[in-house]
Amino acid sequence: MRIALAQLNFHIGNFEENTQKIINHINLSKNEGVDLVVFPELAVCGYPPLDFLEFNDFIARCNHAISEIAQACIGVAAIVGAPTVNPRSEGKNLFNSAYFFENGVVKQIVHKTLLPNYDVFDEYRYFEPNSEFKCVPFMGKKIALTICEDLWDVDDDKMYQRWPMDELIQQQPDFIINIAASPFSENHAENRKRVLHRTASHYKLPVFYVNHAGAQTELIFDGGSLVMNRDGNVVNELDYFREDFRHFDLDWVKTAKFVPFAAESAFSSHPEVTISRVYSALILGIRDYFRKMGFAKAILGLSGGIDSAVVYALAIEALGPENVLGVMLPSQYSSDHSINDSVKLAENLSGRVVEVPIQNTVNTLLDQLNPHFENKPAGLTEENVQARIRAVMLMALSNKHGYILLNTSNKSEASVGYGTLYGDMCGGLSVIGDVYKTRVYQLAEYINRNQEIIPQNILTKAPSAELRPDQKDSDSLPEYDVLDQVLFQYIELRKGPAEIIAQGFDSALVNRILKLVNTNEYKRYQTPPVLRVTPKAFGTGRRMPIVGKYLS
Repeated sequence: MRIALAQLNFHIGNFEENTQKIINHINLSKNEGVDLVVFPELAVCGYPPLDFLEFNDFIARCNHAISEIAQACIGVAAIVGAPTVNPRSEGKNLFNSAYFFENGVVKQIVHKTLLPNYDVFDEYRYFEPNSEFKCVPFMGKKIALTICEDLWDVDDDKMYQRWPMDELIQQQPDFIINIAASPFSENHAENRKRVLHRTASHYKLPVFYVNHAGAQTELIFDGGSLVMNRDGNVVNELDYFREDFRHFDLDWVKTAKFVPFAAESAFSSHPEVTISRVYSALILGIRDYFRKMGFAKAILGLSGGIDSAVVYALAIEALGPENVLGVMLPSQYSSDHSINDSVKLAENLSGRVVEVPIQNTVNTLLDQLNPHFENKPAGLTEENVQARIRAVMLMALSNKHGYILLNTSNKSEASVGYGTLYGDMCGGLSVIGDVYKTRVYQLAEYINRNQEIIPQNILTKAPSAELRPDQKDSDSLPEYDVLDQVLFQYIELRKGPAEIIAQGFDSALVNRILKLVNTNEYKRYQTPPVLRVTPKAFGTGRRMPIVGKYLS
């Protein structure tokens, strides 16, 4: 039996494009002598469709696509993910399903059993869990067909009370197929391999795993589809961050011999590999956000700092230098090197840059406001006025020329509220809002890996918002190398203050940082979607009350 994995980039609700892409790869499979071609979870409608699933018209279009796909499956079988209607009145109205097509008809439908509703997942909002287990017969073999999370619950701390493979193994399947929608985070590829390794080696069955490749708003799907033999060794792995299509002989997979994973360290990634992946993920996230939304051009403010420099470089790589405009917006506090560094950055990238000074506008606005400030001393208000004027300038250019404004705030700043609402926190997409400041520097070094793209002065000068004389970020915040460690412990690992302090951090510093995180939730609630590259990004995967008292 020859089995193909079709790792494709789908577009939520774009039924015509998705269906044609599936049918094209069914025909390709037929031409290459494939017996069975496998597509990812919810491939027909794209993942995650969210509340589109509540529209009858949306489901009707899914069903129409299924009919078209079935007709294409003559001479080749296919497995395709799509929602199906629950015929029973009890439970949710839909199942998250895998269709098995053969000879032009739907031969069998398998429903997803384990429905995640943690982090970015909320499948139990829409779907009814499966309760019936039956292998799929094909060419004299029995397939244990599963959907993403159905193979995921392998750790000692179980989330679910039943496990699909424990049911299916009783029917003596010959191999496992898992169709998935598994989003990217920094070391998730290793975690996926660990899960699939434990599954294959425990049940002594080969595993064929297929994932999406592409971005859907903040979620990035990195591909990495793979085939494992019965010992849990990877015998082939598809590309990352791009579409890929490969086919495999089942007998070869069963007999292929590779060095087994001997320890958990085999599933750990080298830091340089992690940075490379984050870079590729952000490029894909920008590119797909623009393509799928029908946008072409991006604009951003170039401050001469590391954050805007990295976002500018990423945007140019994703969209092309002709489609990205950097805008320098100097005030009386802007240093000469900020302008010079930005110009040099643009020259290195063959990018476009313009200068729009803001000081006259700042003076005019403050002249209007000062009579109403009641002689209160100048301070944060005047700093925020500058940031908001910059946002007005950028949005005006965005509106006039059809650009989408890219937000350049990093995760460290967003965590503690070091940013101005309706100022430097505005934008249509937050590119590095899930990247801590220390990691931003690592990204910059990766961008410079072959030649100097980001000028050295940007990498070495002290970070500053340049909103008052001689301002430094360290005037308001702990040093980033300390701040980021505390933030990681609290946000990603969900450690409490006592646990963090026990690691050697100063108690007053920890309490201050955690208070800043929790009291600035209202700011993050109003920010643009953040490209997710860590296991706990701001947005749909981290839901916190704005008015909570905890640690505030």
